[in-house]
Amino acid sequence: MSFQRVILLIIDACGIGELPDAAAYDDDGAATIPNVAAAVGGLSLTHLEQLGLGRLADIAGLSSEMEASGAFGRMMEQAPGKDSTTGHWELAGYILPTPLPLFPHGFPDDLVDRFVAETGIPGVLGNETASGTEIIARLGAEHLATRKPILYTSADSVFQLAAHEELYPIPDLYRICRTARLLCSGEFDVGRVIARPFIGEPGSYSRTVNRKDFSRLPPTDTVLDLLVKRNCDVTTIGKVYDLFAGRGVTYSVKAGDNASVLRALHERVENDHDSHLLFANCVDFDQTYGHRNDVRGFAAALELFDESLGELLPKLRPHDLLLITADHGCDPTLTHSTDHTREYVPLLATGKAVRPGVDLGTRTTFADVAKTIADIFFVDHAALPGLSFRRELLGK
Repeated sequence: MSFQRVILLIIDACGIGELPDAAAYDDDGAATIPNVAAAVGGLSLTHLEQLGLGRLADIAGLSSEMEASGAFGRMMEQAPGKDSTTGHWELAGYILPTPLPLFPHGFPDDLVDRFVAETGIPGVLGNETASGTEIIARLGAEHLATRKPILYTSADSVFQLAAHEELYPIPDLYRICRTARLLCSGEFDVGRVIARPFIGEPGSYSRTVNRKDFSRLPPTDTVLDLLVKRNCDVTTIGKVYDLFAGRGVTYSVKAGDNASVLRALHERVENDHDSHLLFANCVDFDQTYGHRNDVRGFAAALELFDESLGELLPKLRPHDLLLITADHGCDPTLTHSTDHTREYVPLLATGKAVRPGVDLGTRTTFADVAKTIADIFFVDHAALPGLSFRRELLGK
């Protein structure tokens, strides 16, 4: 038995322990899932435990000795950085050789001036490194009074624009973000320009699910491109489409939170008879809980995800391969930061063809995932980095 469809499910920001170079990123002690579990007195993750998650790290509530029903391992990021773009690109087979540009002190005046002139907006507020929820709370009233969008960045390579949906309807916000994407080139070529719409009144603002990422294009073909060139269908769910700027995608499903991503994934797993690759991202662990240091929210979201996973597993077809992994960490217990964290990520594989209890070890690059997917679909993968683990899964 082999595989005819791969479901690649990203539990965004769910790292399992600091990488050897974590100190260089000020991420000493980062271990997102283990630290969350310890902080809440243990997690109940029955299905992730059965797949082998407890074999990968000391996670309170999970057994480290349970015989795994699937294959398990961990991966380290080879590319510099800890950004969603960097992580997803490496999972798809492109390892960024140099860090994406960062702007810890805000963006240069000449870039901002060109942005204001090209878009016709009355100016910007902020232009600093900040937490999105904090800067919206702090500058929201001035934004409403002046109509100036709120510009901010973070420890990631991002140009983020927050605007109230009543002042900037979604098409208008997306329009000015597209202009920013065009202007952010050369030395300003950030990984993502991000539209961050919000609603509400002073003191009670909330960001909406209409967030949109305008990513730079991967410089070379990823496994998504290689699949499409071989007439394989690639369906993305959630923010994956944006992270690849739509390239290498034959169909996309818009979904703004974990619940909608998982609903869409269940529907596609049951009813999609065309896609060779389903590539989904559960974003709430990152944007809703990790970046807000919401430990209990993170824990609850993990347990809800596990419940949904329990409903998904019986729906897998005989020739399906389900891969569950992450793109980086975002440890909400590290109170000195709300940024992503440089961590190992889990690699869990299951399906009727997968040998149970296979230890995939420590993979030295996320690109092993792309190499394996290409190997499964007999795509020429000589140009892709990494090592395939297809034979390890099948035992042949």
